[in-house]
Amino acid sequence: MPDTRRHRGPHPEDAALFAPEQWRYLQCAVRHLSWLLSGGYAWESALKLVGDRFRLNARQRLAVQRCACSDQSLLRRAASCLPWQAVAGQGVSIDGFNLLMTVEAALAGGVLLCGRDQCLRDMASVHGSYRKVAETMPALRAIGAFFSHAPPAHCTWWLDRPVSNSGRLSQLIVALAEAEGWPWQTQLVTDPDRELTQTQDLVVTADSVILDACCRWVNLAAAIVAAAAHQAWIVPLNDPAPPPSALAP
Repeated sequence: MPDTRRHRGPHPEDAALFAPEQWRYLQCAVRHLSWLLSGGYAWESALKLVGDRFRLNARQRLAVQRCACSDQSLLRRAASCLPWQAVAGQGVSIDGFNLLMTVEAALAGGVLLCGRDQCLRDMASVHGSYRKVAETMPALRAIGAFFSHAPPAHCTWWLDRPVSNSGRLSQLIVALAEAEGWPWQTQLVTDPDRELTQTQDLVVTADSVILDACCRWVNLAAAIVAAAAHQAWIVPLNDPAPPPSALAP
């Protein structure tokens, strides 16, 4: 069935699944899953155990999965994270779909999850195809406007070549950047994760795999959402407990 969505808004069940009265259970589930991951349990088995324990449906399990991480990952991400102002005068590599779809969701009133590492993650997924929505241009403009507060030397948007319409999005980004005088370029590659984990640029992403491997990153999506989408629907699933003081043996 073709994707006919015009907005990056919420799922019809999200109002009930992520209502404030659900937050305590979801936060507890994130803590439990993070504890299991810290102990070396496999993702799939740990998520099933926690999801069954808290009677979470598939969408809630996905949210908990996106927000949990091991203590080891939490410490590494905190150590390699720089303030967003650090982008000034630096080369920046952007996980294109990751950043854009998060800002789109924020502008459309979709659910944003605040994870244990303080990153914002949306509930959308590409599934092999990207569709431009009403929020795409406003999101790109919001990103460009935010960069004006700390202009980078250059920005590279890394996009997944296998994703349908990634070429059209690349053309859109380049055309907007040329019109606005932004130092942006795009790269269509088969595996953006590999490029983002190996670059010496500051990385912009909330992808857990990339965060656990890249040299330096900035939590730019959270800063942009705070500045440009004051009414964004943010579900706080970050762990209220203090982070561990040392890596587990």
